[in-house]
Parts: sequence; C-alpha cells; structure tokens
Amino acid sequence: MSPTSTRRVALRAALGTALAVPGALALPAALAAQQPAAAAAAATGRLSVADHLDWEDVSDARLSPDGKQVVFTRRSVDKVNDKWESAIWLMNADGSRQRPLVQGANARWSPDGTRLLYIAEGKPAGAQLWVRYMDAEGAAVQLTKLGETPADAEWSPDGTRIAFRMLVPKRDEWRLAMPAAPKGAKWTEAPRVITKLEYRRDRQGFVDDGTQQLFVVSADGGVPRQVTTGDWSSGAPEWTPDGKALLFSANRVPDAEYAWRESDIYRVDVTTGAIAQLTRRRGPDGNPVVSPDGARIAYVGYDSTDATWQDAAISVMNADGSDARVLTAKFDRTPQAMWWSADGRTLFFVAENEGYRQLWSVPAAGGDVRAVTTGKQVLSVTDIGRDGTAVGIRSTALEPNDVVRFNVRTPEQVTRLTRVNDDVLAGKALGQVQELWVRTADGTRSQGWLVTPPDFQPGRKYPMMLEIHGGPHSMYNGGFSLARQEHVANGYVVLYTNPRGSTGYGSAFGNAIKNAYPGKDYDDLMAAVDTVVARGIADTDRLYVFGCSGGGVLTSWIVGHTDRFAAASANCPVTNWLSFVGTTDGASWYRNFAKLPWEDPSEHLRRSPLMYVGNVKTPTMLMTGVQDLRTPMPQTEEFYQALRVRRVPTAMVRFNNEWHGTSSTPSNWMRTQLYLRSWFEKWRAPAGTPRTAPVVTTSATTSSR
Repeated sequence: MSPTSTRRVALRAALGTALAVPGALALPAALAAQQPAAAAAAATGRLSVADHLDWEDVSDARLSPDGKQVVFTRRSVDKVNDKWESAIWLMNADGSRQRPLVQGANARWSPDGTRLLYIAEGKPAGAQLWVRYMDAEGAAVQLTKLGETPADAEWSPDGTRIAFRMLVPKRDEWRLAMPAAPKGAKWTEAPRVITKLEYRRDRQGFVDDGTQQLFVVSADGGVPRQVTTGDWSSGAPEWTPDGKALLFSANRVPDAEYAWRESDIYRVDVTTGAIAQLTRRRGPDGNPVVSPDGARIAYVGYDSTDATWQDAAISVMNADGSDARVLTAKFDRTPQAMWWSADGRTLFFVAENEGYRQLWSVPAAGGDVRAVTTGKQVLSVTDIGRDGTAVGIRSTALEPNDVVRFNVRTPEQVTRLTRVNDDVLAGKALGQVQELWVRTADGTRSQGWLVTPPDFQPGRKYPMMLEIHGGPHSMYNGGFSLARQEHVANGYVVLYTNPRGSTGYGSAFGNAIKNAYPGKDYDDLMAAVDTVVARGIADTDRLYVFGCSGGGVLTSWIVGHTDRFAAASANCPVTNWLSFVGTTDGASWYRNFAKLPWEDPSEHLRRSPLMYVGNVKTPTMLMTGVQDLRTPMPQTEEFYQALRVRRVPTAMVRFNNEWHGTSSTPSNWMRTQLYLRSWFEKWRAPAGTPRTAPVVTTSATTSSR
C-alpha cells in the first residue's frame, strides 16, 4: 500500500442516503467575539446571491510520497453552462506555487511520486483513467478506453498496475422473437424490463443491470483484466503490500439484494482470482485498510440489530481473518476515513462529534480513543504521510473550506495552505455564529447554532428562519455556510439545530426516532425556537421554517401541529409515507416501520404530514426538483393539492434540471435563496395576532454543556 493512500469509510446509514453534513457560548453577548475586530471594522459590504457565481471549493488534498508537494481538487462555477467544473491543482507543501495541472478529479500519486493518476473525460466517451507524468514535460496520457465509468482507482505498491472498480453490464435475458420492422417504420421503443429490487437511483435514473467488479490494468495502459466475477458487486479495492491480492467488501450471498445492511471483507488473488472470505458476522463490514507490514487489517462495521441508526466501530484482525477484535466499542461515533501509522502501532481516523469533525487515534493493540485535533472546526483529513504530516480540508464558522496541513504529533500547529474565497469575502461583513445547547422538557439536550446579521443589535428583534436538516440521520455542523451568511446579510436570523435522530451524538440519540419520525424531534426543534424567542432576538410575528428532504418532512409536519410560523417552505418533502416507501429509489424504507403497510398501514398514516393537513393555517410553499427520485414529485403534489383544496396559501416550485434537492446547479442555488425570502417576505402575521401554541408545550432551557 502506498504510504499516503487514503480510504474513506463506505458505510452509510440507509436513512442518511435515503433522505439528503464543544463548548457553548452565551446568548447574545459573545456574538461579536468570533470575528477579528480589525476585519469587522474594515468589512462593510454584504454578501449577495451573485457571490455564488465566484465561489470556489477545495477537496481531496493528497501529499506526494516525499512530502514536498500537495495535489488537490479545486471546484469553480462555469457561469455560461450553469455547472460546477473541477480541476486538479498542485502546490508546494507550504502552500507556495499554486497552479492548475489538468481538468479532472480523484488524483492519486504513484508510490515513487513520478506520476499522478486521475479520472477525466476521454475517448471514446465518458470518464477514463489518465496518468500525468510529473517531470518537466508534464505529459498526460489516457490509459483506458472504457465503456463504463471507473471508480476507486488505486496504484499497486510497486507502481506497475492500477486497480479499479467498474460496472459489468448484464446481458438482456428477454430475447423476444419480434418480426423485423418494415423499412422506414417508426415503432415504439422497446419497453424497459425491470427485475431488480432496487432499480432506480437519484442523480442517476434507472440503474443498469449488472454488477460492480474489480479490474487491474497496467500503469502503462492496455486492456484491463477483470479480477472478480459473479452476481455480486464488489467495493473499493485495497492492495496488500506485496501486490499479490486485493481486499474489498461485498455481500456475496444468495439473494444479496434482500440482505439489508450486510457485507463482509474478502481477499482476491489478482493472478488466480481465488477469493477468501475474512469476516463472517451479521452486519456490515467494510473499508478494509491493511497495515504497513501486511500482517493486520483494520475495518469498520457493527453487529446488526433492528435499530434504524447504529454507529460503526473500528475492528482489527490478522491478515487471514483470525483474531478479530473491536478497538472503538466505547467511542460510539462512526469513523469516516482511516490510516495506519508508519510503525503500525496506531490507527488514525476521522469522525464527527457534537457538531464538529476531528482527527482521532486509537492504539492498534487496544486502548483509549484520543482526540488528535480539537476546537470548533469541521476537519476532513484526506491524507497522512509516513512522517505524520496530515493534509485535509478545514472549515470554521467564519472560514470556508481550505486546504490545511499539520503534523499529528503537533496538531495545534495548523498551516492554512489555500485561501480560495478570500477575494469573494474581501470587504464583506459576515454574520456571527453562536453555538447553543437546548434542553427539551423531557430532559433531552440538543445542539444548535444561531447566525445573526453583520450589524446585529442586542435588544432588537429580527425575522428568524428555522432551518432543518435532512437524513434524518445526518448532522449540521459549526462550519461555514454561504447560504446562511447570504440570508443574514439580508437581515434575517438563522437558527439550525441537530434534533433527536441526528448523527454525531451516539447510537442512542440517533436511534431515538425509531418508528417515531416525525415525533420527539419536533419537540427539540420547538424548544430551540423557544430559547431564541425567550432571549428577545426573534420577532414572533416573523418566524419562518424550511428544510429539504428530511427537513421537508419535519417542515410539513410542523405546519400541521402549530401555526406559530408566519410562513413555511417544505422542500423536497415526504408527506405520505404510505405512497413514499414503494416509490422512492430504494426499498430500505420498508424497514423503518414496525409493520409493512399491507399488514398494518396505521403507523404509515399516523406519521404522514398529509394526515394533518386539515390543521394547516400556515402559508406553505413547496420546492422540489422535477427529476427527484429520492422524495419523488408526487409527494410534493399530494401536499400541494390538499393545501389548495383547503384554500391554504401555497405555491409549488418545480425546479428544472434537479434531482434530489434544489440547488445542485449554480442558478438553482440562487433561485432557492431568492424564492425562500420572497415567500417569507410575502407573509407576516399582523401584530397582536393570536398564535397557536405547539401541540406539545416545551420548557426550554439553554445550557453550556
């Protein structure tokens, strides 16, 4: 394995993909403390939606094997074609000499640092594997001419081969003896025959029949050789240090499509194709990372239960699968990337915890998990070198994503290597971000943040947006948000929280909404609103609520349970669980109810916002992408029609060229911002209008921890 190679945890909660990213301060006295005084004094301008057209992002930073250079992906807006475009950039390890190399992404250094592997458009069509030589000439060579898209490409330890994953289409089993069409005939296109349980995927459409298999190709180019076969898909490949085998995760069992949250670790000999199964427990095991000496394999997984959310743990086993033991059972957070130290004594990993993301470590022989980095930051480490140098992407409340570098032995000494949005933010006053913890009446504590306008004045009441995340198993964080900063630049206060069901707070907190979503998460959201109102910050006649996906679910639920909000926007929502579970792009949602709907539909109906539409008085807009397969458009249409029948003020905004969500293209991001505020500004309760209290009255308090 290359000493600087990275593996990301492939395990994702089914709910997290089915619907969609310590220490508290006091309100509101410390609101000005997070922005340097000099910068605040100099910044007088305001952000606008037009700034999105100049916005950039960075990702996937990788150290060269000698530690002297860093490659990373830099993304910018193509203003003419209304899309994001990516390019691979190179810089010295101190951040100097930043320059673009090639169009593409997923750059990986060869073990000797002389070449760079990446994925970019090529001939005959579609994504191909490329290699750029890092000498003075800088030649870029297309290695493959594939008919399908390659993924997860990795160098062999000696740099002579490249392993990758790719779809192998399945031949059509339906061979009909149709008569030949007459010359010039315009017959209807043949039907699509579906036989798989999961046949559609958001942002892709219909899934091609076939399986993901592993391939190996010479680093000099040529015809790729298929290494795995069968009716099972294989996960990302990981080379063993001797270059003789690949490790991967898969669910190689009969009727694998019906085995929910199941996978094991396998080893395949790249010469013979012989496969050995290394793990055998019930549950998902994945993301194998082999130790530098090849003697041990670290991986991530858990023993499966009927919980809707379980945090995964790191385990270590011998190379032959023996002596498996869990290292992070007490940590109760899910690792998202993992590396061995050069001496094989320590495992480093990234994990979210209470609204932030840090680098952690655990002894490979067992012991306590330790936080390597700390502070109010969202840190995604993407590479760690043999000398302990780490690079990654870091964001804070007032600093957008940039590439950073530090050493794991001195993590407090962080060097910011890029400043890709300093030009956009120059002269712009930013809103302050305030962390708060709220206690709901039943004693549950949840975390949130309040973003205030740049010219915030204590004692003044502001219109407030409550923003709700999707998932529902996901997590808002304390990092930078251009969308929220643009809203507060227009005079709003934005409150966003992590109610029950959110990740980053342990398995019990995430699983607290099992068979009860929406439910107590509503109480947490209302408690947060009550807290801000009690501080005299929010104008109760101008309270607004919105969210997408799982946030759309809770928004449509909220308006059926209280009319305290002057207006709402339920974006890409689920409003009818009975019709949703069989039409979304996956069958796993059937498992998120105590009984199947044909056995007993009562729970599906009880948890459906549509069943409470008779209570809705709040003007409610709905915004959904016309191509959405995750929360399909009929979910929006059902709620919209019901509101119209009841003469509740409503509008349905159907976003073109959007799958799940409403802001993947630059123009739609701007439209989403503007439609929200336009709808909210249209509705304001007249002063003194009686407001209905929440169904469950909460007693909210703020705590420091």
